[in-house]
Amino acid sequence: MRLFVSEGAPGCLPVLAAAGRARGRAELLISTVGPEDCVVPFLTRPKVPVLQLDSGNYLFSTSAICRYFFLLSGWEQDDLTNQWLEWEATELQETESLADIVLWGALYPLLQDPAYLPEELSALHSWFQTLSTQEPCQRAAETVLKQQGVLALRPYLQKQPQPSPAEGRAVTNEPEEEELATLSEEEIAMAVTAWEKGLESLPPLRPQQNPVLPVTGERNVLITSALPYVNNVPHLGNIIGCVLSADVFARYSRLRQWNTLYLCGTDEYGTATETKAMEEGLTPQEICDKYHIIHADIYRWFNISFDTFGRTTTAQQTKITQDIFQRLLTRGFVLQDTVEQLRCEHCARFLADRFVEGVCPFCGYEEARGDQCDKCGKLINAVELKKPQCKVCRSCPVVQSTHHLFLDLPKLEKRLEEWLGRTLPGSDWTPNARFITRSWLRDGLKPRCITRDLKWGTPVPLEGFEDKVFYVWFDATIGYLSITANYTDQWERWWKNPEQVDLYQFMAKDNVPFHGIVFPCSALGAEDNYTLVSHLIATEYLNYEDGKFSKSRGVGVFGDMAQDTGIPADIWRFYLLYIRPEGQDSAFSWTDLLLKNNSELLNNLGNFINRAGMFVSKFFGGYVPEMVLNPDDQRLLAHVTLELQHYHQLLEKVRIRDALRSILTISRHGNQYIQVNEPWKRIKGSEADRQRAGTVTGLAVNIAALLSVMLQPYMPTVSATIQAQLQLPPPACSILLTNFLCTLPAGHQIGTVSPLFQKLENDQIESLRQRFGGGQLEETFDLKAKTSPKPTVIETVTTAGPQQIQALMDEVTKQVCSLSPVGDWTS
Repeated sequence: MRLFVSEGAPGCLPVLAAAGRARGRAELLISTVGPEDCVVPFLTRPKVPVLQLDSGNYLFSTSAICRYFFLLSGWEQDDLTNQWLEWEATELQETESLADIVLWGALYPLLQDPAYLPEELSALHSWFQTLSTQEPCQRAAETVLKQQGVLALRPYLQKQPQPSPAEGRAVTNEPEEEELATLSEEEIAMAVTAWEKGLESLPPLRPQQNPVLPVTGERNVLITSALPYVNNVPHLGNIIGCVLSADVFARYSRLRQWNTLYLCGTDEYGTATETKAMEEGLTPQEICDKYHIIHADIYRWFNISFDTFGRTTTAQQTKITQDIFQRLLTRGFVLQDTVEQLRCEHCARFLADRFVEGVCPFCGYEEARGDQCDKCGKLINAVELKKPQCKVCRSCPVVQSTHHLFLDLPKLEKRLEEWLGRTLPGSDWTPNARFITRSWLRDGLKPRCITRDLKWGTPVPLEGFEDKVFYVWFDATIGYLSITANYTDQWERWWKNPEQVDLYQFMAKDNVPFHGIVFPCSALGAEDNYTLVSHLIATEYLNYEDGKFSKSRGVGVFGDMAQDTGIPADIWRFYLLYIRPEGQDSAFSWTDLLLKNNSELLNNLGNFINRAGMFVSKFFGGYVPEMVLNPDDQRLLAHVTLELQHYHQLLEKVRIRDALRSILTISRHGNQYIQVNEPWKRIKGSEADRQRAGTVTGLAVNIAALLSVMLQPYMPTVSATIQAQLQLPPPACSILLTNFLCTLPAGHQIGTVSPLFQKLENDQIESLRQRFGGGQLEETFDLKAKTSPKPTVIETVTTAGPQQIQALMDEVTKQVCSLSPVGDWTS
């Protein structure tokens, strides 16, 4: 092999460092060439570095050359590194991986002088310095820079052509329109054959089960969305982050005829509930009852298709959580230790995490909670907070010692690593979920406290700990199991059946550590054959316009408010899924909502489906006409089939936002097809023209029928409306194959066609922007909570005195006791 490098060429840094890894594994000749020498004969301009292989082939991509050297050194490709191109959504690794070497070389001109780095990027500086001190990187720098430092790069870079901007192309976040793919004759023939088979291709509908249980020999898909805290109303970011994303995949799974169970529920224990109860002058149980109804109503309005929507304040939750704890305790995975904890002398109690607020010790954010900072995302011990305050009375707490139980995560780390090694390759864990999980392991797992000094929670069944409850993030994920157990007494067929169950879990990225580390460790340590997550799907964050959602400040749209905007639920679903934060944070924008509704829905999708149906009604008396396909029609069938298969590929990988684009692409194909063929003109012409108008109309209305099924996971109400207008046969409404079928044959009678979408006006949107931009009165929550007692009005949190707190705590104790199985309190 021969490696061509050039003095001052930045790309030579990483390849020389990577070559150092492969030393002795193959014979390598390194040749230094000038910056203007053409090494690769088929390239029109100079390019270095270049690796000429013994076969005569050339590698001239920096990352490809580095990968080749790493493979020579014995490195085995791992799933993590194969996704390094998505590194912008993750933290840089501290180990010397292929990604590190390539990034080190790319960033060298910027990072070699620490003066360019702000203090906030100290971790990046540390990473860079660690790599720069390693021998292969040092040798690479000496070879390329010749003791001149970064100035050695200048002559080479000055000789390189300036990058040419794409003239006339607007700057946009929208995906570029793809040109139509080139199709083979075989692909076209296969598409035509599938089309002609029509409805007879559909398999029989799988029988409905109640309850839904795993079936041997079928694909059994268990879907959970992160349990929302019961103490508040979910905003749009919460909705897209878990329940709506999971709903799309659940609906898609059912269209594929997979045996699917989708569950969720309210997370009702913990500090947040106690805090809200004090604010509203209610008991925790009353708060849970009230907000559970509000949550259920919001998700019902958004058309979320749960098979069951439960809650965690149940006897099953206590029973299953305590059983897992006892199994961990018996097997030596639970530790006891004394910890320093904040105690409020005014309230006469230890303060759980969320009863404390202060300045984040990592980033300085002034409203950090006692368990996690919302700004930087770091997990915090409450005693680490600067200027801590009790959230109940605003006094300054003191540090005292108290006894707690810990899950011995270091002792379980090897089991977790082995499980991840089996699970991650070939799975659909999102890149952020992989990296967050790996970063925890990279830093080394530490014992995790699993008890809290509260009354409202699952009681700890251990002598000496009767006054404590389990930390909500130990038992909240167990809520999935208890909710299933309340749905069916055969819950173990789902949750103790890893061989037959495919578990998908949806959440925002801040929940990854608990689903990817804490619960798997608990389940592995319990040694009871629990079903663990196969595919962990985590979104980034959705912001609101230029900031964050805030109920207290009246900023942003919350679930109960969306219903009062006059905008249908399906429009909200569509827009949230269109901007779903899959690879990076995204933002809700009123202006963008108007544009997407009026362009993508009204002018593209709605226009095509309405025209296709109206042509059938107006020109052919409501009956689908005969279709005689010519070569152009057959090519359209193949293009639609190709896009349908792409839709399937994306949704199978849970790339929900991208799959939505496939629907809109097919609709654009349909609009172009109608515009080019002009059936409204041909219907007035010769017999051949009228036949051509019939073919175009028949094919267009069948595309509309296909779109109605593809839309079902995204816009279920609109989907059902289209299917009713077209009188689509029931089997075709419930099954989506990978081929485009003729589901509306000649002679099929359709129903009455009417517009699907309404235009959003600027004045309407501007009014909503002002309404939700901050300053509006906080909504009252007695709506839809008719079974809840009316809350007592409390002007400020500080009005809660010791007597009121004690009275509420006594009531909590009574309610918790009523939920605990007899005999489960002590071991």
